[in-house]
Order: sequence, then C-alpha cells, then structure tokens
Amino acid sequence: MFHIIQNDPEVPPGNITTNLRDMGIPVTVCHACRNEPLPLPGETQGVICLGGAMCANDDQGYPFLVQVKEFIRETVAHATPYLGICLGGQLLAAATGGRVVANRWEELGTLEVELTAAGREDRLFAGLAPRFGSFQWHHDSFDLPAEGVLLAASPACPHQAFRIGACAWGTQFHPEVTEGIIRAWCAWDPATRGRADELVAAWEAEGGYGATARRLLENFVAAARER
Repeated sequence: MFHIIQNDPEVPPGNITTNLRDMGIPVTVCHACRNEPLPLPGETQGVICLGGAMCANDDQGYPFLVQVKEFIRETVAHATPYLGICLGGQLLAAATGGRVVANRWEELGTLEVELTAAGREDRLFAGLAPRFGSFQWHHDSFDLPAEGVLLAASPACPHQAFRIGACAWGTQFHPEVTEGIIRAWCAWDPATRGRADELVAAWEAEGGYGATARRLLENFVAAARER
C-alpha cells in the first residue's frame, strides 16, 4: 500500500491517484491537515507528501506539521521510499537538518528545470530529458541538508530537487497538477486571479508534461518496489 500525505485541503493529489490506480497500485490518502493518523513507516510501501500554502516552519499555526516532520524523520531512518512535493520537499529538508526560507526564489507557472550530473544518474529521473518543463507554485524554498544531494535546479530557484540517502526525494516543482488545480490556485492571490487562462495555456503548451509526471511517478514506484 502506498500512502499520500495531504497537508492542505486545497492541495490535492491531482494526477497522482489516477496514475497510481492506472498502474494497479493500491493507495490511500491520509489528511494530515485533519489530524488523521499517519501510517507507520514499516507498514507502507511508499509515501508521497504533498504541498500546502503554509510554511514548513509554521508549527505554531499548523501544529500537525510537528508530527509530519517527525514522521518524515522516521521514514528516512526506516529507509521507506519518500517523495515530497513542494511543501513536502521543504518538510523533508527541515526534518533532516536543512533550512527552509520564506519568500525566497518564488516561481509561479510553467518553467524549465535542469538536472544536475547527479540528477541525470538518479533513478527518480531515469528516462527524463536533462531539461524538462515543470509547474511551479511556491514562495518558500529549501536549503540542502548536510547529507542532501542536489538533483535539479532552475535559474530562478537553484534548489529544485534533492535526495537524502538512497530513497527519500524532495522536489520544489509540482508534477501532480491538473487544469482544475491550476485554476484553483490562481484564485488564491489577487496577483494571479486574472491569469488563470494564461497559466493554464502555458502548462498545456508544455506537451510532454503529463508523460514527465507519469514517468517520475513510475520511477518512484519502481524504487519502492525494489525496497
């Protein structure tokens, strides 16, 4: 069984649940934001931790983040495969000694990321082009933990993806988005409220986006099965 950790009611799994079910992978969604109990690291085949509008450091405003970060530490220690997306990647950094910085390296929309030399050799990105389109929606960003390996970067945000150990990954970008998710996120902020059509069109113009998201997920599933 794979587990998805949802940290924000407005940041759903998007295409992840569809793709996993198409692959015949049983999956359950744990709503951490509703204080639902988190799975035990030894009782899950793999964990995907989603994004959220809050900061990874905002334990006081969102007390459940304390439990999520402890869960992530246990998951890494247990060598349970973990994939953190945006906030989920920032939480991985924070849980393993990295620093998360608010309002730094902001990116909104469809932008290219480039794999590092380590990223081109990493199994999470196997079969992907060295440079590919990604959807970004973040104000905060992470510094690499001491043991982190940088896997991808972009001109505006030099820390786009990293790995801790053999099988814990964090990304800044969102492979899971759908048109509905993009439109919903645009409504959050007056600065993007009138840009939904523009941002959806740019995302649709990135013709390989769906295939990239699917391949990344397939690679994560393959890594989890190997464990």
